[in-house]
Amino acid sequence: MRINFPTQLTLLRLLSVPFFLVFTIADNFYTRLAALIIFVIASITDWYDGKLARARGEVTTLGIFLDPLADKFLISSAFVAFVQIPEIYVPAWMVVLIIGREFLITGLRALAASKGRIMPAMRAGKFKTTSQMVCIITILVILTTNSLFERYLGGLPAESYRDESWWYYFAWILRGAPYWLTFVTSLLTIFSGYLYLRANMDLFEQNDTKI
Repeated sequence: MRINFPTQLTLLRLLSVPFFLVFTIADNFYTRLAALIIFVIASITDWYDGKLARARGEVTTLGIFLDPLADKFLISSAFVAFVQIPEIYVPAWMVVLIIGREFLITGLRALAASKGRIMPAMRAGKFKTTSQMVCIITILVILTTNSLFERYLGGLPAESYRDESWWYYFAWILRGAPYWLTFVTSLLTIFSGYLYLRANMDLFEQNDTKI
């Protein structure tokens, strides 16, 4: 089976996930910088492969199947990795909500397909994906910055947590931003899931089951 170039980009994004995970969890400036670069490139290919496939008339069943799978795999892996990193606080319950929403919509799409209906993408879903990617990239930048200070300056100076200098506020942002970014992202994710569910509630009212 010949795999066209847009689908190759999708496969590359999918295969990059294990490397991204290892580089993110490793507490090292260079590995975290690599994780940031991998995720940014993967995010670009997410936008580019679909557009390229449509422009070249190369939309395939394999590409349609792999594209959302690669997106969900990459984003879910990033949030799960963040939970395991002690220097930032990303609560597991927020990650469960984010991933749970994806299960909900996947199930809803499967239900729609079983009834011969295609569930179209909504603007809220695209906004959700954008917010997740911005959240992940920002947290990766914070992790890379933390490792940079640790490597070259021995970490942020202890007095920065006790005075009102710009160091104090900088350190406060580095510590608090991951929590609040993930909190806002989880709210947007749940809200987009609610909109999908509300727009397709009629699927549950149709009873086509034959006993």
